[in-house]
Amino acid sequence: MLNYVWLGLILLGFVSALYTDVSDISSNRFKNNQELNCIVIFDENSSPKSSIRLKISADDFSGFYNFEIKDDLIVNGKINAKLTDKNFNVSIPANNTFPKIWQEIASSSGKDNSISAKLKLVKQIDEKTFSAFFVLSDIEFLTFKKITNEAIKIAGVAVEIALGLIGIMAMWLGVMKVAEEAGLIKKIASFIKPLTKRIFPEVPPDHPAIGSMVMNISANMLGLGNAATPFGLKAMEELNSLNPNKGTATNSMITFLAINTAGLTLIPATAIAVRAASGSSNPTIIIGTTMFAAFCATFAGLLVANIFHILSDSSKSLSTTIKKHLKTILFFLALLILLVIIFVFLPESFINVFISDTFFEIFKKVISIISVLAIPLLIVVFIGFGAIKKVKVYEQFVEGAKEGFNIAVRIIPYLVAMLVAIAIFRAGGAMDNWLIPALRVVTDFIGMPAEALPMALMRPLSGSGSLGIMAEIMSVHGPDSFIGILVSTFYGSTETTFYVLAVYFGAVNIKNTRYALPVGLIADAVGIIAALFIVTMLYG
Repeated sequence: MLNYVWLGLILLGFVSALYTDVSDISSNRFKNNQELNCIVIFDENSSPKSSIRLKISADDFSGFYNFEIKDDLIVNGKINAKLTDKNFNVSIPANNTFPKIWQEIASSSGKDNSISAKLKLVKQIDEKTFSAFFVLSDIEFLTFKKITNEAIKIAGVAVEIALGLIGIMAMWLGVMKVAEEAGLIKKIASFIKPLTKRIFPEVPPDHPAIGSMVMNISANMLGLGNAATPFGLKAMEELNSLNPNKGTATNSMITFLAINTAGLTLIPATAIAVRAASGSSNPTIIIGTTMFAAFCATFAGLLVANIFHILSDSSKSLSTTIKKHLKTILFFLALLILLVIIFVFLPESFINVFISDTFFEIFKKVISIISVLAIPLLIVVFIGFGAIKKVKVYEQFVEGAKEGFNIAVRIIPYLVAMLVAIAIFRAGGAMDNWLIPALRVVTDFIGMPAEALPMALMRPLSGSGSLGIMAEIMSVHGPDSFIGILVSTFYGSTETTFYVLAVYFGAVNIKNTRYALPVGLIADAVGIIAALFIVTMLYG
């Protein structure tokens, strides 16, 4: 499945880029070799390398590009060469004041992000000021240039991400190795046995994988991303030790990743920080909505994963399969009934609790304290317990750290492959050109604002991309608007599914991911719908 999706992302990005660039060239969207009226002010007479200021009236720019701007455009530039007495090559560095169409042109130029053009002086107004024509150099295949730049850039970023994990991976897997040798991981697994034997029936209750998965889920819930990833990768290593068919994802792996891709967290710290930076009067207002949506996404991920597990068990008859999984079915049925009771039959009580400012403040304070103390306490307790049990803590820590280094390096090819495909898909414009229009029929039906749809689609693909979209939406509509609360709830209650699958499966060389991707995407979709439901109920 992941193989076809990866190929599809690349092909869709390529085809979309080809369609966009051919359309732009045929319509001359960037006005190649056409003259735009402007005023040029020379800062240093007219020497070949002088600095200039370029002023273009809003009316001239809007009429020229058929792209409305409100204020006159004033930018700085540098003359690169004097062609004749009245003709110059000029370079204009990009800045945030550029209209969108100029930002597109500048972004395709590579590292310098500048616009190259010719200036034709027409009439001298005073000693340093001239009326002139601004003529762009040939702008062609802009989208393909963007794809090239983004693919090269993201390949480097992928390696940086993996190498950046080496230190934290070495530290946490060293700590985990000490705890494992001391028997602490088995004790943790035994403590939560009643729950884990229902969710992970294939994993022995006292297996080290249970402890690692619990540590990963707990770290994610507390917002400790720097600890969650090493615990998760260690859990995948342990789960793979039980795998009879190496290279193929097991049911337990898929279930574990369903929980990870559902984005279950108690404090959406990043979304709260962006809301605060955007001037929100109550940045923590999304804690309740995020918890609700993330819980629904997690429940859906677990439920769908188990349905797939049952359907894939084709070696037995349906009745035998149902009987085999009866306890799991009853467990999820009980959770579903509880969910219906809480959120359908007792909505008023639920709302009163979760919109209470007192509840928010107390909850945030408690979780913040736990989050601050969690990492130092884990290190001291795990290492201290090992020392009490006479474990050679230093030697065992070093052994675990070696394993962490190897895992961090091993995920590089998988991470590069996935992030490059996503970059091509994004840069090619496939999401804006085809995916958003195709899904708008569904989102209009369920009442999702059109402005929030790009955020919902980007979140499973890219953390940085969705963060940028969220910040942009809140800057336009306000962080405390309905749309502002909605997109920040989206961000806090879902995860970058493709990244998670690439990293976790890459750590154990899983090539056949089976139905892990559909399970993760269904969990994301339920999280988005649940976020829309609860935000509409409370603030719509």
